[in-house]
Amino acid sequence: MFDVIIAGCGPTGAMLAAELRLHDVRVLVLEKDTEPASSVRIVGLHIRSIELMAMRGLLERVLEHGRKRPAGAYFAAIDKPAPKSLDSAYAYLLGIPQPVIVRLLEEHAGTQIRRGAEVADFEQDDDGVTVELGDGEQLRTRYLVGCDGARSTVRKLLGVGFPGEPSRNETLMGEMQVTAPQQEIAAKVGELSRTVRPFWLRPAGAGAYSVVVPAGRVDDRTKPPTLDDFQQRLRAVAGTDFGVHSPRWLSRFGDATRLADRYRVGRVLLAGDAAHIHPPIGGQGLNLGIQDAINLGWKLAAQIRGWAPETLLDTYEAERHPVAADVLDNTRAQTELLAPGPGPQAVRRLLTELMDFDDVNRRLMEKITGIGIRYDLGAGPDLLGRRLPDIDLEHGRLYGLLHRGRGLLLDRTGRLATGGWADRVDHLADPGAALDVPAVLLRPDGHVAWIGDDQRDLDGHLTRWFGAAG
Repeated sequence: MFDVIIAGCGPTGAMLAAELRLHDVRVLVLEKDTEPASSVRIVGLHIRSIELMAMRGLLERVLEHGRKRPAGAYFAAIDKPAPKSLDSAYAYLLGIPQPVIVRLLEEHAGTQIRRGAEVADFEQDDDGVTVELGDGEQLRTRYLVGCDGARSTVRKLLGVGFPGEPSRNETLMGEMQVTAPQQEIAAKVGELSRTVRPFWLRPAGAGAYSVVVPAGRVDDRTKPPTLDDFQQRLRAVAGTDFGVHSPRWLSRFGDATRLADRYRVGRVLLAGDAAHIHPPIGGQGLNLGIQDAINLGWKLAAQIRGWAPETLLDTYEAERHPVAADVLDNTRAQTELLAPGPGPQAVRRLLTELMDFDDVNRRLMEKITGIGIRYDLGAGPDLLGRRLPDIDLEHGRLYGLLHRGRGLLLDRTGRLATGGWADRVDHLADPGAALDVPAVLLRPDGHVAWIGDDQRDLDGHLTRWFGAAG
C-alpha cells in the first residue's frame, strides 16, 4: 500500500513527489506517457518559484540549465521594467526547458515513476483509495492526488465541477529559426503589434525566435500544430512567414478559463492544471502549479505522519483556491488589454501611463510573480500570512535553513523554544537576523504563521500548525 499516488508527472506532480519524499512518504507517480517529453519548450520560473527552489536547495542545479532574464513586461506584455522596490533576492525571470525542470524535480524526489500508466477509475473509503489502472491492475493508497492536467481524469471521476469560460480564441506559440533580417522582423512586428494581439517574434537565444501568432479557425484542437501552420498564419497576418524553419517546439493554446469547485473530496485532491486553467499570458500556469505542490506537500505529509492538526489539510483548498481565482482574474484582464478594439486599447494606454507609478507597477508585478500572496491566517501585522524573503542571518541566509521542508522558529529574542515540537520545527536564535519583529514562526512553505515574543502565544500557534507537542 502506498501513502500517496500522484496522477501525472509534469512539474506539479514532480514537485509534489519531491515535497512528500522530504518526509519519507511512500509515493508512486503514474504518468500516461511512456517516455519523458522530448520537446524543448522553454518555460519561465517567476520570482516566487525561484525562491522556492532556493528554499529546497535546488536553485544552483536549476540555474545550471536556465537562462536569467530581466524581470519586467509581464502584465499584458506592457513594456515596463521591474519596479525598484521588489523585495526579493531573486528578482529575475528564469527560462528553462520544461523537460529539464521536470527531470531535476524527479531526481530530487527519488521516487518511483510508472510510465505508460494512468488512472482509469478509483473508489475511496474511510481507510484509503483503490485505484484502477487502464490495464485493470488495482493499487491501494491512502491518498490520491490528481496532477493530470486540464483534461484531468481524476477530476472528472471525482465529479468536481470545472466552471468557467470555454476557449474563444486560439493562438500558435513556438520557437524556431528565421531567415529574415532582424531589422525587417522588428519593423513588421512594430507595425502589427498595435492592431494584432497577441503577435510577436522575439529573440529566444541560440539564434532562435519565440513566435506567437493568432491561429485563426482550428477544427481539431487535439492535433498538434505543424511548421506549415505557422507559415500559413504568419503570411496571413504579416504578409510574410519570415523564413521560419527548424522549430525547437510548437504548441497551440486557447483562452479557456476554468477553476475547480473543490480541491479536495475526502482522500482525493487536485493540484496544478487539474484544478485551474487560464491563458498563458504572464506565464503564471507552471508557477501556480509548483506553488500548489509546495503548499500541499507538507500538509499531506503531516496527515500521513500522524501529527497534522484536524483541519490542516483543509487549509490547502482554503489558501490556494483564492490564489487561483486571482490569477484567473488577472489573465482575463490581460486578455482584454490585448484585444485590438478601441476600447481595450484605450484602457491599455491608460494602464501603461499608470504603471509609471512604482506602486502600481510593483502591485501588478507581485501578482504575476506570486510574491504578493498573503494567506488569511487571521488578524495581525501585514507580514502575517506572507512569505518571508531570503533575509540575511548571522551565518548565511534564511532559505538555507528550509531545505528539509520543516517549520522554523526564527528568534531574535533568544528566549523562545520549540519544546515538544522540535521533531517538526527547527529553532534559530539569531539576534542579528534582518527582521524588524522579535520572532517569526515559518511554515515549511516559507509563509509566516506567527509573529511575537510570548512563549504561550507561540505554543498555541505551534499547536495550530504542527499538532500536539510530542
